[in-house]
Amino acid sequence: MKRAVFPGSFDPITLGHCDIIRRGVPLFDEIIVAIGENSAKDYMFSLEQRQSFIEATFKNQPKITVMTYSGLTTDFCKAVEAKFILRGLRNPADFEFEKAIAHTNRNIAGIETVFLLTSVETSFISSSIVREIIHYGGDFKNMVPAAVSRN
Repeated sequence: MKRAVFPGSFDPITLGHCDIIRRGVPLFDEIIVAIGENSAKDYMFSLEQRQSFIEATFKNQPKITVMTYSGLTTDFCKAVEAKFILRGLRNPADFEFEKAIAHTNRNIAGIETVFLLTSVETSFISSSIVREIIHYGGDFKNMVPAAVSRN
């Protein structure tokens, strides 16, 4: 079985994340959207909210599973028997950052990273931009799935 992990904090999940997940579905038998928990990070949305947003967004997608984890992503991948990590790239800076992580993950755990370029329509969206807009009361609804915008 070709299983991939799509890791992130998803605080909140954006249409950019959704685009990568949907385009990744044909490439794998299963995609685990893995919500990382970092006790040192201050989140806008609780872990339960973030999980709920993603589950609601992909409720009719049998090849998508939502899970939470803490610790190294490669340890989580081993635990769920995933041989691939799926990542989206928005720009050259993303590539440089993600390339180093991908090489490290392959080196320490033999896990390959598959990169998909974000679509033109979503390439400007990031969770941090959405959080900033929410913080100041702006309209963020065209950047997130309905499950988030209803909150």
